[in-house]
Amino acid sequence: MAEKAKTGTTGAGNADANKPGLEGFFEPLTDAGRKAAENSATISLKMIEHAEANSRDAFAAMRAAATAGSLAEVLRIQGDYIREQGARNMSMAREVGDLIVQLGKRAIDSEGGGK
Repeated sequence: MAEKAKTGTTGAGNADANKPGLEGFFEPLTDAGRKAAENSATISLKMIEHAEANSRDAFAAMRAAATAGSLAEVLRIQGDYIREQGARNMSMAREVGDLIVQLGKRAIDSEGGGK
């Protein structure tokens, strides 16, 4: 009977002995999750800045079109807006792409993979 109690204790002791190894396993995962959340927030804020700029430019174009003196002027304003919008979107896409690359490089370098 004493052996059964001893075996039960030994089993629990083995489970406790495995816990320190698991702590080291979860730490990098927790750090990676935190970094991913920070990176996501950085990218989201950049996207919000771009949306604000697009909205300001759209309203400026609408105001200009509303005060235009002729149909030809309205068409010129719309054409200019569409051309500028395309260039602006390409620039913003490059900026976000560069930001993602920078964040990825930092994540790799901080993990020691970039050495």
